[in-house]
Amino acid sequence: MEPDLFTAAAEARQEKDPSSSPLAVRMRPRTLDEVVGQSHLLKPGSPMRRLVDQRAEGGGPGPAGPSSVILWGPPGTGKTTLAYVVSKATDRRFVELSAITAGVKEVRTVIDGARRASGGYGKETVLFLDEIHRFSKAQQDSLLPAVENRWVTLIAATTENPYFSIITPLLSRSLLLTLEPLTDEDVRGLLRRAVTEDRGLGGAVTLPDDTEAHLLRIAGGDARRALTALEAAAGAALDKGEKAIGLKTLEETVDRAAVTYDRDGDQHYDVASALIKSIRGSDVDAALHYLARMIEAGEDPRFIARRLMISASEDIGLADPTALPTAVAAAQAVAMIGFPEAALTLSHATIALALAPKSNAATTAISAARQDIRNGLAGPVPPHLRDGHYKGAAKLGHAQGYVYPHDVAGGIAAQQYAPDEVHGKRYYEPTRYGAEARYADVVEKVRERLRGESPPEGR
Repeated sequence: MEPDLFTAAAEARQEKDPSSSPLAVRMRPRTLDEVVGQSHLLKPGSPMRRLVDQRAEGGGPGPAGPSSVILWGPPGTGKTTLAYVVSKATDRRFVELSAITAGVKEVRTVIDGARRASGGYGKETVLFLDEIHRFSKAQQDSLLPAVENRWVTLIAATTENPYFSIITPLLSRSLLLTLEPLTDEDVRGLLRRAVTEDRGLGGAVTLPDDTEAHLLRIAGGDARRALTALEAAAGAALDKGEKAIGLKTLEETVDRAAVTYDRDGDQHYDVASALIKSIRGSDVDAALHYLARMIEAGEDPRFIARRLMISASEDIGLADPTALPTAVAAAQAVAMIGFPEAALTLSHATIALALAPKSNAATTAISAARQDIRNGLAGPVPPHLRDGHYKGAAKLGHAQGYVYPHDVAGGIAAQQYAPDEVHGKRYYEPTRYGAEARYADVVEKVRERLRGESPPEGR
């Protein structure tokens, strides 16, 4: 919102009494060097580093400097923090709006104030617009003059794909920076600083390893969530007269039981394996149990989606040709929406795969073919299948005698395709389950046609 006397008084009070602010606010980095993660955006010479460093030295963005930035990334990865650091690099006005509550009227008020501040006493304005994807096209259009004329430095944040949610004219006038999810090590470092530093908890409590591990699972790469849970658990521990934040205290505080699950250890692979085997065994309830364990443990949803895509081909295949498109669609949706909504998509796909008819014929077919290749059964490509488009190919006998299937009734020509070494080998053995029963009938008739044993109408 637009700064006023009340806002200034609140900020002054927070500086005198840091404990009046939430822990996540108190631990907000004051410089780029304090920002955790996002090293790809903060290395020397990067646009974000130049935006801060040039202005900290008293200069403008320069002829090649970015005037506006769009930050795209999951919640809790530092979008608001980066905007705050840019504003504090020099003594500039920092105005924060949320697209959830603000509209064109509020945007125009900020822009008018920025123009007055710039013309009246040379003070620049940073406008941080959170959730910009919630603005309509007309609302986003209202930002264009200010961005184009550099009346404000716009820093917009979004968790949605900006190519779908932000108008092209605004994208073309801004620098798009993608924030990556924070790693466990990033969040761990932040938690330990929050426990020990004076502006955090000042050593009033300690954080045992098992409690810290559960906090990391709860956070799921979201720094704000981690600090909020830490603050609540620390308050509960102090109320009990406890110096250490126990796991039970944390569980009671956040109402979320600790899941025995090490994302880098055996549990990671054991639970993932159990999920896939439950899907393969058509036990939808067990599959949902293991899916829930992975979600509650903070597993990367993209990892789960990849396993489902593999399962769709490995264990279902052509018994249900819709299984793979369902899994792929789920993976794409997960990448676009993230948690918590991604849990719904993963559940959708898991149920569909668990209840689908099963066939591993595609798996065994490629395994058998690859094994033959490893055993040396490759052999030369039959001459009539070789490339005949270059000069001299005919003299070598390439493409001679090839029968174009589209010129033959039924579209299947009786000719040899495989090398001599594997000619007649049968790799694909379809089952009679689900939709694959149709392929079982078709493949036999096709093989007969290829051997010249049945007329075209026999297909």
